[in-house]
Amino acid sequence: MSLAVIGMIAGMALGFAGYFGGFGAFLLVAALGAVGFFVGRFLEGDLDVGDFFRPRDERRR
Repeated sequence: MSLAVIGMIAGMALGFAGYFGGFGAFLLVAALGAVGFFVGRFLEGDLDVGDFFRPRDERRR
């Protein structure tokens, strides 16, 4: 599935949540979508948890 299709589905989900549930539901769906995105990237191996805790001036070797 292409990234454009995934983005379209995510946008539609946020639109439905905003229309039927209000702004609070919109924020909840957006936050859970972001969490799901990061968990998916972590499980695929594209994201390293150590990147969040490493100081900025330390360079990878």
